[in-house]
Amino acid sequence: MRAGVVVTGTEVLTARITDRNGPWISERLGELGVEVSHILCVGDRRPDLAAALGFLAAERVGLIVTSGGLGPTADDLTAEVVAGFAGRELVLDERMEERIAEIIAGFARRLRFDADALREANRKQAMVPRGATVIDPAGTAPGLVVPTAGPTVIVLPGPPRELHEMWPQALDTAEARAVLEGIDPYRNATLRLFGIPESELAKTLREIGEQTDLSPLEITTCLRRAELEVEIRYRPGAEETCERLVDGIVARHGRFVFSRDGSSLDEQITELLDGHRIGLGESCTAGLLAARLTEVPGSSSYVAGGVVAYSDRAKRELLDVPSKLIERHGAVSPQVAEAMAEGALARFEADLGIGITGIAGPEGGSEEKPVGYVCICIKSASGTEIARDPVLPGNRGEIRDRSTTLAMHLLRRLLRGEEFPL
Repeated sequence: MRAGVVVTGTEVLTARITDRNGPWISERLGELGVEVSHILCVGDRRPDLAAALGFLAAERVGLIVTSGGLGPTADDLTAEVVAGFAGRELVLDERMEERIAEIIAGFARRLRFDADALREANRKQAMVPRGATVIDPAGTAPGLVVPTAGPTVIVLPGPPRELHEMWPQALDTAEARAVLEGIDPYRNATLRLFGIPESELAKTLREIGEQTDLSPLEITTCLRRAELEVEIRYRPGAEETCERLVDGIVARHGRFVFSRDGSSLDEQITELLDGHRIGLGESCTAGLLAARLTEVPGSSSYVAGGVVAYSDRAKRELLDVPSKLIERHGAVSPQVAEAMAEGALARFEADLGIGITGIAGPEGGSEEKPVGYVCICIKSASGTEIARDPVLPGNRGEIRDRSTTLAMHLLRRLLRGEEFPL
């Protein structure tokens, strides 16, 4: 079973808005056992959207999912173009017109808009291809499931929140169930590694492939947040092959593997910090580590607080870093990172402290301390410590993000009582 995704919107095509729908839809379909052959992004133009639908039909996909182009304005063309593709006329769905009117009336009362003008503008959203199944809106735009002589087309709005909410309803329609019936879902295994180059992993995959037929597996490697993620998908019956591959990777690179069960670093840190209280002192990351640690609900139970000590004065006054230490070693140094960790421990009465200082660039580097030089220290109140001062590659944003990821991995190692691989 193959499917295609069409993301509409000139604002997406020109990158003013990042496409969050295409990959999300592809991942959801993959979980159902559907192979997504293409994700196409087209502007708000009839010929381009029609061409995308025609192309996917020619590729003999069984399902097409579109996102966007269902609003009330002139450039919202998806329902009209899909109707033409299906050979169905657009008709007014009176029930949906009333439903949209109720929703809009609420907006009009709160925001003091002209309800009649809004209703007329949004009447367009109640025009649906004859015979289509209509999905109640999560915003103001209804979704559609449209049968055609070729692939079934699921039409959903562009805002991700609305699309996510309406997705289960779309899959529960008779048309979608008929298309998806009898498909065996993929099974998955995920490995996550940190500190190993992608080229080394590629070499390992080649070597294992010379000894074991890996063709039953779909193997994807992805570098994300400076971590290597190996995603293995397979149909029932290929379990043994998958196990051989996973065991082969772990045998060669076990010290770099931090997850065999698909759990993320953030999830592991959340569990490991249970019962602890952590304080942060950040310079070059400017609060990115605090933000990442608090992305998880309930993090207030272990994150005591953080200080963004960007200037030398802030380091001295907020984290009690001695002036002489900064003068002797420089603000970016292992010694100052350690003092920042100690300052965070004391200021927040924590049992874990982290200090990060570095040169994120693009300026400020020297031969001795180039751009990308970062000093990180993780320290416990009992005196246990783990620290590193690497030179990280990338631009300013990448260096800051990688510094945050490295600090998280150092924290994980300290909490697990493990050495960090050099």
